[in-house]
Amino acid sequence: LVAGSKGYVNYRHQADVCHAYQILKKGGLKDENIIVFMYDDIAYNESNPHPGVIINHPYGSDVYKGVPKDYVGEDINPPNFYAVLLANKSALTGTGSGKVLDSGPNDHVFIYYTDHGGAGVLGMPSKPYIFASDLNDALKKKHASGTYKSLVFYVESCEAGSMFDGLLPEDHNIYVMAASDTGESSWVTYCPFQDPRLPPEYDVCIGDLFSVSWLEDSDVHNLRTETIHQQCEVVKKKTIEPLIRDGTHIVQFGDTGLSNQSLFVYMGTDPANDNNTFVDKHSLVPPRKAVSQRDADLIHFWEKFRRAPEGSSRKAEAEKQLREVTSHRMHIDHSVKHIGKLLFGIEKGSKMLNSVRPAGLPVVDDWDCLKTLVRT
Repeated sequence: LVAGSKGYVNYRHQADVCHAYQILKKGGLKDENIIVFMYDDIAYNESNPHPGVIINHPYGSDVYKGVPKDYVGEDINPPNFYAVLLANKSALTGTGSGKVLDSGPNDHVFIYYTDHGGAGVLGMPSKPYIFASDLNDALKKKHASGTYKSLVFYVESCEAGSMFDGLLPEDHNIYVMAASDTGESSWVTYCPFQDPRLPPEYDVCIGDLFSVSWLEDSDVHNLRTETIHQQCEVVKKKTIEPLIRDGTHIVQFGDTGLSNQSLFVYMGTDPANDNNTFVDKHSLVPPRKAVSQRDADLIHFWEKFRRAPEGSSRKAEAEKQLREVTSHRMHIDHSVKHIGKLLFGIEKGSKMLNSVRPAGLPVVDDWDCLKTLVRT
């Protein structure tokens, strides 16, 4: 379970991962079989109105209690992630819990990654990031080692599909469900001003739409009888309904035949749900609105500004933060548009910057060039 961000403004990513942990624990998995990556700077953050508590739904209970601190802080980085994935224990000596994915040829593996993302990139708390070429190379090495029977990978990020399109083989017993296609944003939910209403003390979005859709579905169903495919269809519906105008697309890659398996194979199941039949509903009020992943920080900084007392130092500091983040975004937008015009001309610049390669092709061919560009 990987939350690849840090900072209170990104509350939702760690909330998603903590929620996922609780589902696996209720499903009967042992801590020795669960590995958690999260920065762990949210629960006791000075901005958290309820210290030691993390929620993932406006009416939800604490999901932080009991979550293992396998890899926290700056231990969340690509080398450690790949070392865990490939069971390279020697590379993790003295790091975190030292737990690795020491799976065997008859084991079923579930990976869940939630964070920001871009074309061919998944975020990490600090650079370097996870690049699609490196991730798929690692998955191919895992397959070559013969250390799993099947692997299911859920990914929440903007442009999540670009991490696998044209790169992940269909014959490696790996199934991927991604929150967005190449060129699309993923979406956040349970934000201030939205229904269902957050407790008034929260000034930050507490969930990601794709993530809470599969998490809340898993909360209430008998996962022995619900298949991955059924869950995928539920998630598609729940992510489309709040996004009629600006919808995103749930995309699948790899061996899609694995989606006919029951979720129990990967997540276990809560005995309390044994008598529950599959229905496309949830006991909690579902999200009705969503915000682009890339605008979630603006909501947080605007809320801090709006709520601060007039004339106070808090108001001045909040206004400064809001101005800094908006001016930085404007600078980047202007710079990229200018580069587009220089490269492709005034008429074609905007069109070329928004163009996406056809499905089935990786986002780029020259990954070294992309890595250099991102690092720059």
